[in-house]
Amino acid sequence: MPDGENVYPAEVEKVVLQHPAIETTVVFGVPDPKWKEGIKAGCQLKEGKGLDPQQLISFVGKRTARFKRPQYVEFVRYLPLLKNGLPDRSKVKELYGQQ
Repeated sequence: MPDGENVYPAEVEKVVLQHPAIETTVVFGVPDPKWKEGIKAGCQLKEGKGLDPQQLISFVGKRTARFKRPQYVEFVRYLPLLKNGLPDRSKVKELYGQQ
């Protein structure tokens, strides 16, 4: 993660979910040429909502430490779920783990 800091996905997800256009999100690490590992947010938008990735990055950066904001955002139609209804983090990273 940036600057060798520990970033907990749940902490970033909590901030991402504060945006009124976001239905759900999964935050995870991805390879990054500058930081070795960068932060990516896979996000499902609420029905009828639109959002630019940079707007979401800025939104998060204003509400938490700048090093915790995602460097990458990908809007997806859906995030795979486990049988218990929670996001399938392994499947999300497998599907969307590229920058």
